[in-house]
Amino acid sequence: MPVKGATSKDYNGQSFWYYPWGRSVTHKGVDIFASGGTPVHSSTPGLVIYAGSVKVGGNVVLVLGPKWRLHYYAHLEKINTSTFSWLTSRDMIGTVGTSGNATGKPPHLHYSIVTPLPYVWRIDGDRQGWKKMFYLNPIEYLSEAVR
Repeated sequence: MPVKGATSKDYNGQSFWYYPWGRSVTHKGVDIFASGGTPVHSSTPGLVIYAGSVKVGGNVVLVLGPKWRLHYYAHLEKINTSTFSWLTSRDMIGTVGTSGNATGKPPHLHYSIVTPLPYVWRIDGDRQGWKKMFYLNPIEYLSEAVR
C-alpha cells in the first residue's frame, strides 16, 4: 500500500479499467484518496526512472521494479526522490496531492503498474482491451497488501 495509513476503504475496488474516464477513455490504475500531504511510499524496491512533472499526471515518480514492472505514482504534491536514485520498499517518494489533471479534485494518488513486456493473454473485448497486455490491475496487489 503506497499511501501511508490507507485501507481498502480509501479506493474504489472497481475503478481499474473503469469506462468512461475522460481523455484516457478508461482508468488504467487506481486512485487512493487521502489528505493532502500524506506520505507516499514506494510499494517495491527499484530504480527511479523519472521524477518530475508531466501535463496530465502532474508531479510523478516512475519506478522500475522487479519483473521489469513500472510503478507509476501521479498527482503528488511534493516529490521526495530523484531520477536514477535507488529505492528500497517503503522509502518515501512524495506526498499525496492534486497536481496535473487532479487540480480541483480531492487529493489522491493515482497508482498504476505497467509492464513493457506484453502479456498478450490479457487482451479482451473491453474498451481499449488490447492495452490490458501492458497494464496490470494494481487493486489485486493492494488487496494483498492490506490483508
